[in-house]
Amino acid sequence: MKRADLFSQRLEKHQEELHGKYMELYHDEESFAQLLQIMRQYDGKRSEELKALDVKREANPTWYRDSNMLGVTMYPKLFAGGLKGLKGKLDYLSEQGITYLHLMPLLKMPHPYNDGGYAVEDFMTVDPEVGTNRDLLALTKELRKRGISLCLDLVMNHTADTHEWAMRAKAGEQEYMDRYQCYETYDIPAQFERTMPQVFPTTAPGNFTWCEEMKRHVLTTFYPYQWDLNYKNPVVFNEMAGVIMFLANMGVEVLRIDAVPYIWKELGTNCRNLPQVHTIVRMVRMILEVVCPAVILKGEVVMAPKELPAYFGTPEKPECHMLYGVSSMVNLWAALAAKDARLLKHQMDVIHSLPENCFFVNYLRCHDDIGWGLDEEEEVRLQIDPLTHKEYLYHFFEGVYPGSFARGELYNYDPVSRDARSCGTTASLCGVEKGGFEGDREQVSWGIQRDLMMHAACMSLEGFVMLSSGDEIGQVNDYNYKENPDLAADSRYLHRSAFNWENADRRREEGTVQQRIWDGLGRMETLRRENPCFGKDAYVTTWDTCRMPVFAIRRTTAEEELICLANFSGEEQWACLPTLNGEYLDLFTDETVQPGALRMGPYQYRWCRKIG
Repeated sequence: MKRADLFSQRLEKHQEELHGKYMELYHDEESFAQLLQIMRQYDGKRSEELKALDVKREANPTWYRDSNMLGVTMYPKLFAGGLKGLKGKLDYLSEQGITYLHLMPLLKMPHPYNDGGYAVEDFMTVDPEVGTNRDLLALTKELRKRGISLCLDLVMNHTADTHEWAMRAKAGEQEYMDRYQCYETYDIPAQFERTMPQVFPTTAPGNFTWCEEMKRHVLTTFYPYQWDLNYKNPVVFNEMAGVIMFLANMGVEVLRIDAVPYIWKELGTNCRNLPQVHTIVRMVRMILEVVCPAVILKGEVVMAPKELPAYFGTPEKPECHMLYGVSSMVNLWAALAAKDARLLKHQMDVIHSLPENCFFVNYLRCHDDIGWGLDEEEEVRLQIDPLTHKEYLYHFFEGVYPGSFARGELYNYDPVSRDARSCGTTASLCGVEKGGFEGDREQVSWGIQRDLMMHAACMSLEGFVMLSSGDEIGQVNDYNYKENPDLAADSRYLHRSAFNWENADRRREEGTVQQRIWDGLGRMETLRRENPCFGKDAYVTTWDTCRMPVFAIRRTTAEEELICLANFSGEEQWACLPTLNGEYLDLFTDETVQPGALRMGPYQYRWCRKIG
């Protein structure tokens, strides 16, 4: 079928709904016509290679749920000096079996203050410190050859205050002021502040920033140098839709929508999770399905589980393809510190109760902190004091709690609310750094065991796994950020450090930390790819083990059954799964075991396949 015919066919499928949604927000036929024109332009510019990928993905629309999916997230500059260097290191990723590469923000940004790249100065230009647009095109072409899908962040909520639009707004051009939410007096901002909570109450006095050049108050939800876009203006939506299609034509296959719950603001509300947000995401999904159906949406929704299903839409009218499994990360670390997997089990039960169209990317660590957003109602039910528990957790992973094996730092500590978040690499939080610093090989071995157990538990969850670059070789915290005055106040740079290639080379040296973690993760990744119980059609549920520290997931297909267990304590446990009968083979140890009384060594993990 000809290119124009395919576009027309896809547009015909969605045009009525797309028009209806657009009119709900904008009531502007001229702007809608301009949107359709932009879509046709980008369809015409899309390469034949990407068009072929579109057709392939339309034939397998749930490709991202396949059991061979293995992700990694990294800063290209820290990993290999930039995009050119990264292209030269792709053999390393292929050796890992990576099929999904999330590069942290690399679009043009102000320096030095850019919130790790989330303050964007130009959505259509690669930052010169990372590379060029030509480098990005060359990289995506090579990634496709290797079967690796590139994910980039789509910062829809705001721009940097040095973006061209912001600069022209500062110069007094009303058209560009209208692309933001700007107010001459504080009357309307004051009304917003009555119901709009602050995201980071310790970093700014409110949600608005005074701009002296404009003589106006500007809505800045996150940081004063990040100006929130005004999606009540159809020009903003059309321009950002153009950005999406531009990135898709650069070869980006996954767009992570940053801070998606915040993109629509309304007086008298908390300005989060509003219905108009879903209208916008639904329109973006339809635009992708018309112009570039190979591209999928991943939402960053750091909200309670009850808020999550709405971001997937419905099977008939879908929105995001997948979301981050933020709650799984938090509960995994809480289970490790508390030696108690009950909150983790409860959280996974909530996730498993969500509709079938809900799908998550699970991870232990990412570029950001660990925010201790646990289910407080469940904590109370389990007779756990939420605030005391939170304080214990962040002090434990700070390494100051007696007996802690962790080494980390606090982030955004608020002495009034006694809230704080935690930073550090997986290896450091699991005890590898402490043992190495103290020259204690036994401590290091236990740190490696915890590290692998945490990854095994994460890999057992429904969804696919995304590693944090460096975790595969046990990279520890880097405290050198404290010597840089531009970074010293942000403890997240503790785990945002340059990749250590010298240590990576040690992954082939028997007995090294790097080899033990690399090979341990490799074994898990191979089992995930090969076992049908990790496939997208498997039924997944938690299972009671009768032991607080032992977490269990049961994965089944019509012919196969697999039980994944993890002991979150440093003591031996005898787990009991009395309703399961028969014999099982531990795929890691080759032992034949029975679930009625199953020994779990300290921090042991087992994946047991039923054999009789």
